[in-house]
Amino acid sequence: MVARILGVDIRRRGSGNIGATNVLRTVGWTPAFATLLGDVGKGYVATWIGSWAGAGPAWAGAAAVLAIIGNCWPVFLGFRGGKGVATALGAFLRVTPWALIPAAVVFASLFASFRFVSLASLCAVIGLPLAILALQYPVALALAGLAVAVIIVARHRENIQRLLAGTEPRFGERVPAPSAEGVPPASGGPR
Repeated sequence: MVARILGVDIRRRGSGNIGATNVLRTVGWTPAFATLLGDVGKGYVATWIGSWAGAGPAWAGAAAVLAIIGNCWPVFLGFRGGKGVATALGAFLRVTPWALIPAAVVFASLFASFRFVSLASLCAVIGLPLAILALQYPVALALAGLAVAVIIVARHRENIQRLLAGTEPRFGERVPAPSAEGVPPASGGPR
């Protein structure tokens, strides 16, 4: 939405992803920060509603998983959404804040060492369910963390292939525009 306000169809620029990293690469820091805040807020609010709607951590965990699914496959964008990392950050910031500390250390260490946002994100999210269990949060939240990790890893399959092939762009590098295959037309109603 942020890029659209600026007249840019982010799905046709950079990697074609609607997330903050691609917005940063193609539109700039301020729109990327707004995108990041929106995705984090979306996850946080979804789990807050889930916690409010039903008793027990299973409701909040289910809300976290559903928020990530909605981010990754949004109805209004033809089921072509983001990769879920920032939304997961917001969701688990609400329900398991202490478990994000080890995840943040993993992310920051790998990002600082290698400058691959995808690698840092993948390793952080894979470790999240373990951190949730180790910090003795309810098992329902660890299961939600595991489900979210599986979704996010699956959404990063192309990044994983590029990492293995040595072609994944590092933070700050430009990426070629996505192929036209699977990209909806630029004209039409709101997206």
